[in-house]
Amino acid sequence: MRGTNHTSVSEFLLLGLSMQPQHQPFFFMLFLSMYLTTVLGNLLIVLAISADSRLHTPMYYFLGNLSFVDVCFSSTTVPKMLINNILSSKTISFSGCLTQHYFLIVFADVDNFLLAIMAYDRFVAVCHPLHYTTKMTHQLCALLLIGSWIVANANALLHTLLMIQLSFCADNTLPHFFCDVSLLKLSCSDTYINDMMIFIVAGLILIAPFVCILISYILIACAVLRVPTTKGKLKAFSTCGSHLAVVLLFYGTIIALYFSPSSSYSVETDTAATVMYTIVTPMLNPFIYSLRNKDMKGALRKIITMNVHISIFVTALFL
Repeated sequence: MRGTNHTSVSEFLLLGLSMQPQHQPFFFMLFLSMYLTTVLGNLLIVLAISADSRLHTPMYYFLGNLSFVDVCFSSTTVPKMLINNILSSKTISFSGCLTQHYFLIVFADVDNFLLAIMAYDRFVAVCHPLHYTTKMTHQLCALLLIGSWIVANANALLHTLLMIQLSFCADNTLPHFFCDVSLLKLSCSDTYINDMMIFIVAGLILIAPFVCILISYILIACAVLRVPTTKGKLKAFSTCGSHLAVVLLFYGTIIALYFSPSSSYSVETDTAATVMYTIVTPMLNPFIYSLRNKDMKGALRKIITMNVHISIFVTALFL
């Protein structure tokens, strides 16, 4: 029976990545550099898309939002881990843990929805190029984005409210460096409803966009194979290559983290998949999109050149 919350645990211990004190400085420098790269890379993408009128299209509109979400996603977990590392502390308050849990769900869900929307955008661009501007209107893009945020926040609120109803009586040690659904394993009350909601609601939110992506790329592949020339096929595939690489990276790590057989579970494997999912993937996304896209490389080059000129000008003023 689920009664009122009588949590006796006021904080949780995040074991992080290593229990060895001599490893902490190395991990701090490594993940600080990765986090700064993530923030800088994704914000450059957002700035380049905002500044270059050639990139004011649905594809780049969603890419800019994806970059923004990646910054938020990393910022939900990494700064707390770095602070704990500096303070030689592994604690996080109960309210802080639930807050982190909430925003992790929000940003992960929006990331998931954006990848599906971008797959649909590529489907329309490749399979219905003459109708692209009439199908991918500004109103539809805004509606899809707003709907993604609403559903993600509703899902996060549902799981967080259910989590608040649980009791945590003794064990307060989490094997990760952030708070996620593994909190359920520490509860000393019945988690049946929580598990069912995760299985039903979260399963649908994860599976439905993935199915949409699969269908979109199957239809794209069929359309590309009908293109008579090799050059035409390569051009069509190149418009989808970056997005497909990000999709494989995103879902590959999720499958490795949450859907691997329990018999193959190990703390090291779980930690590696977690780091890949929360830190490495958001860091790599800007490189994947910018390195394979001429328009994006051109826009980034302009932004970097302009910043260099501004820095030189400001420096000259103070000399």
